[in-house]
Amino acid sequence: MKIERLNQDKIRIFLTFDDLLERGIQKEDMWREIPKVHELFSEMMDQAYTELGFDASGPLAVEVFALPAQGMVVIVTRGKVGARPEERAMEEEENDEDVYELEVTMEQSDVVLYTFRDFEDVIAACKQLNTAGLSEDGRLYAYNNKYMLAFEPAGLELARYQALIALLAEYGEAASVTTAVLDEYGKVIIPSKAVTEICVHF
Repeated sequence: MKIERLNQDKIRIFLTFDDLLERGIQKEDMWREIPKVHELFSEMMDQAYTELGFDASGPLAVEVFALPAQGMVVIVTRGKVGARPEERAMEEEENDEDVYELEVTMEQSDVVLYTFRDFEDVIAACKQLNTAGLSEDGRLYAYNNKYMLAFEPAGLELARYQALIALLAEYGEAASVTTAVLDEYGKVIIPSKAVTEICVHF
């Protein structure tokens, strides 16, 4: 579980599928109101407070993005639910326990996204993908001094899909951001056919 602060009132939490499995939670469970998911959320908020001093009291907006190969990105924003401050103060006095007022939205992404420390790793990964006949239409981004390859393997048969992920994981690691973040804050270096383009030029 990785937690980072995006601004004063917003944090991003990256959960791998191993994080979920350790707690006996399936990906689909995140969409359901079950005690294990509540425990996980409390654990995330405790860790956010310990590591970042992020106080999760009051209303919270929670966005959950499920990523196919990587896990889940959870974005928690403080103070975004409807009640006016004076109403909130009264509610907080009435129930003083650890109760979160949540507004949860869920999104599923089919994009496979891997991050690489340097461009040499990107080249090595692309050459391997090309050799394996897996030069699916991909995009290359630069973000936070790293390179990221994004693939949308819709309709890809399972064996090829698993091979794509296995090769990407050999040279990079599953990214903890969504393509929406990349489109807004990153820079598109190669907008399409990234594997082929890199193999032609390097």
